[in-house]
Amino acid sequence: MPETAPFNLTPLDRQLLAMTDEQFVAHDWDDLRDIIARNDLGALKRRPSDLRRYLAWSAEIKAQYGSIMNYICQQRLHWAPGHQSTANGTANGSTSAPQSAVPAGIQSGPIPFTNPRPFADPSDYKILRNDWPYGLDPGISHLVVWLRTPIPVKSDEGHLTEESRALIEGFVQKTFVRRLAEDAGQRFPEPHAQVLWFKNWVGLQSVRALEHVHVLVRDVPEDILVEWSGEKAQL
Repeated sequence: MPETAPFNLTPLDRQLLAMTDEQFVAHDWDDLRDIIARNDLGALKRRPSDLRRYLAWSAEIKAQYGSIMNYICQQRLHWAPGHQSTANGTANGSTSAPQSAVPAGIQSGPIPFTNPRPFADPSDYKILRNDWPYGLDPGISHLVVWLRTPIPVKSDEGHLTEESRALIEGFVQKTFVRRLAEDAGQRFPEPHAQVLWFKNWVGLQSVRALEHVHVLVRDVPEDILVEWSGEKAQL
């Protein structure tokens, strides 16, 4: 582990770094559902060996790219930074939107967006597999929805507004739950019970400059994960 951590370590992180993988208890689905329901997101944890690798990787990436956001934009999302979008959606190459269309509290983001309303334009978001997922039971997959468009929050702490929560919930239902519900093979009798989502508040984010939402799915086969993310599982 680098002498100086590349992001703020929580007390739980420090506890994990003193553990072995054999001592670690992975999150099962019920545990994840309870953590998200009570908004205790600081309880989410990585396997000790994964956390150590993540810290080392983060330090290397920051040294090479300047920030994790730069790496993600360049190598994972292939989004080019540009002039920041203004509050009314006007940006270098973006489409202007009327002021009334902007959700309350929205701020300029690090890269241009097409529509100031989150999830309104497919070019403003991308679904990828999480390169560094939490320590999860087998059968649970971790995806991340990356957004160009900022999501309005209540305060500097980054807690979601009710409108933002409804926007994310609507996107998750449309993109993930509906896909399972309409599966041609009818493989998912309870699609709503197989999808969870959360958005870390600022203090828990290791990539703070780029908006993202975490999605967890249970017992979803590889073909659908590839359909959503365009990526095969890492070996």
